[in-house]
Formats: sequence, C-alpha cells, structure tokens
Amino acid sequence: MRWWYETVLGWPTAPGTPLRLRVGVRFDVLDVPAAAGHATLGRLGTASQGTGPGFPVAVRGGRMLLLVAAGGADELPGLLEWLEWGSLALDLRATGAGGLMDAPPAPVPGAAGPVGLPPRTRGHDDSQGAAVWLRPPEPGGEAEASLPTLSALGGAGTALDLARLVHTLATQCHRLRLSRRRVGTECAARVG
Repeated sequence: MRWWYETVLGWPTAPGTPLRLRVGVRFDVLDVPAAAGHATLGRLGTASQGTGPGFPVAVRGGRMLLLVAAGGADELPGLLEWLEWGSLALDLRATGAGGLMDAPPAPVPGAAGPVGLPPRTRGHDDSQGAAVWLRPPEPGGEAEASLPTLSALGGAGTALDLARLVHTLATQCHRLRLSRRRVGTECAARVG
C-alpha cells in the first residue's frame, strides 16, 4: 500500500505503522462529521453522475475527510470569517502542513462500479474506525488538479472552488449542530 501512495500518486508517507500520509505537501484535509459531508456532496452533485466535484474523499469512523489543495487549511479561518461563519462553533477542522492522515487502503484495480457516493448505512460510515476511500485519488498526478482551491490561486477549470465547498460544508455542519441541539432539547423535555 505504501508503494501505491509513494510511487503511483507521488504522495509522501510517514514512516511506521499504521501507514499515514503527510498532509500539506500535495494536499490538505477538511475534516467534518460524515452526515454533514454526505449532505455537502449531495448538494454539490456527485462525480459518479458527472454533475459534480470529483476530488478525493475518505471516511473514518463518523468523520468525512475531504482533500483540498495544499494551503487550503491555512485559508480556512479567513474563509469562514469572510463567509460570515467565523463567529459560530462549527465541527469543521482542517489539517495542513506538518499534519498526518491515516491512509485508506489503496483501491482495487478493476473494482466494479463508478466511484461516487455509496449508500448510507443506518448511521455508520465506518469500517471499525479505519479510513476508507469514498472517492479514491486518480493515479498519474491528476489528483491535485481535481482538488478544491481558491480560484484566485489558479485552480484548474474543473476543480471546485474552495470558497463554495467551505460555505456548503459550514452550512451543513451548522444544520447538523442545530438538529442535534433540537433532538437534545426534545429528549430533555421528555425526561423532565
């Protein structure tokens, strides 16, 4: 698996086990609750339908990891402020230069079906906590060209704009937070 990441994709890995990818060199990671990530990808369209972004996405436990252009993590606080989300506590994290990401298993060549959003299963988006690719990166260096970036930074014409992705993620994280708060209030009212 290390060979696939280092040789086929050209992504640096960290020594040791479990295999981890060095973040901030070829990509950064936005980390959100899986439910918010699924809602975001649904709103933006799916790559398997040819109507939306086709950048790499992984899930780990109840979290979704969206790969964005290197430097995107540094832009997150300013983008959230500019988009007027900066004053709210959102469950939206970014990992950039110096960070590590658990490496999902390399995709199996010739696996059946297009890569896209798999069916959601009764609240579980995990494989006992191990990271798995929802949309694996494409070999040959094209992965970076598909990563969301700020348009002003020269993103590829087909890449999703980072500001649009962050705004949609923030909206979905906030909706999830409000729905959890509402459920918590309803449960407390029933107990009281």
